[in-house]
Amino acid sequence: MTQRDRFEAIYNAYYPAIHQYAARRTSSPDDTADVISEAFLTAWRRIGEVPEGERALLWLYGVARRVLANQRRGASRKGVLADRLRAELVADRPVEPVDLEYVRDAFDELPERDREVLALACWEELTGEQIAKVVGCTTLAARTRLHRARRRLAAALDGKQSPTIVMRQP
Repeated sequence: MTQRDRFEAIYNAYYPAIHQYAARRTSSPDDTADVISEAFLTAWRRIGEVPEGERALLWLYGVARRVLANQRRGASRKGVLADRLRAELVADRPVEPVDLEYVRDAFDELPERDREVLALACWEELTGEQIAKVVGCTTLAARTRLHRARRRLAAALDGKQSPTIVMRQP
């Protein structure tokens, strides 16, 4: 039996169980689909480590459990970041509320590569060395990418910047 045949047999046999497992533990169909796809992607990548027979289902449950834990940690980090950002915005808020849509527009106009390193640095608070590991390059290259991405974002904001915005350097 080829690796593909083995994976397909595992998928066909245990998809319903993993689907139910994920659906009972998530709040949306999208989250359920994410858990299922990550669990089976892990199985595909590590097909040689997947146990035989019924133990494969238990192995998949373990993988799905870890995927769910990662989802929860990500949601928790997102919530903490949102709370921190709200607090910072309240502290820096001018008298009149400011429409920050232009910031989102400027960020969205950047190439994906720039958005990724900016997000890793600002949202995930990763260092240049950590960003290098995530994106698969040298530390120097990651720092250079981040520097250039910041310059491109600043240039994009210069063309869109509202005169009432308060900008802070971290």
